Amino acid sequence: MIHRSKLAQIHIAKSQLGLSDDEYRAILARVAGVSSAKELTNRNVGAVLNEFQRLGWAPQPAKKAGRKAPRPPATRKRVMRKIEAMLTDADRPWAYADGMAQHMFHVERVDWLDDDRLQRLMQAMIIDAKRQGRYPDDV
Repeated sequence: MIHRSKLAQIHIAKSQLGLSDDEYRAILARVAGVSSAKELTNRNVGAVLNEFQRLGWAPQPAKKAGRKAPRPPATRKRVMRKIEAMLTDADRPWAYADGMAQHMFHVERVDWLDDDRLQRLMQAMIIDAKRQGRYPDDV
């Protein structure tokens, strides 16, 4: 018995090629010697898929349902500008961000944080801004 994903591919190809049930079963019988896709084995499923490709079917990669493409990594300059904007919006001095860096990472100044820690500091500031109602939830 073949894997469900291969069985799904065969049925997708059938529908995309617009094959009737009789045409579909004729192809299965001619290529693999079976009358149903459930009777296919791992050895002859490839031949059926190749036949569908010869007839014009082009397999497409699966779409990742509900997933967003990852954002490109933010540059240090952009993260620093965002931190500065959040501090300005909250009417807080840079000393506040330095205090957060000291508390979170035991580093005295924001400028001394590596990129990963800087990113995490910015995320903590976003969480704080959301709690205070200064940051939209959909961003």
